[in-house]
Amino acid sequence: MKKIVLSTLLMFLTSFTFGQEKDYQLSTHILDISEGVPAGNVKVRLEAMDQTSETWKLISEKRTMNNGRINDFLSASKNNTGIYRFTFYTEAYFKSHDIDSFYPYIQVVFEINDKNHYHVPITLSAYGYSTYRGS
Repeated sequence: MKKIVLSTLLMFLTSFTFGQEKDYQLSTHILDISEGVPAGNVKVRLEAMDQTSETWKLISEKRTMNNGRINDFLSASKNNTGIYRFTFYTEAYFKSHDIDSFYPYIQVVFEINDKNHYHVPITLSAYGYSTYRGS
């Protein structure tokens, strides 16, 4: 129970402490809920769906900061409407903590259909994950 309260408090505080970059339309965050801490140094790949060929095109690869966040995907000055895919490479993260895990990577597909900011985080443990559209 104590870990759940601490992880919830941590998510609440980091949402105010580390605001989104106004110059960017897309961000992500990884919270390791098994430990109640942000997951730093996790490689995250962003790809866009080419609607004509229905293939994925690499946009960028970045690593989460110590606070588990990447705040600077997709320049807000461009038209970014379309279907995107995040790939979170979680296997190396768990191996670096000497933890066996079930998911070597996690893919989340989502659609941007306006100029609003999109925050697509995951909560993570060695045997499960969850995602949602944040703010």
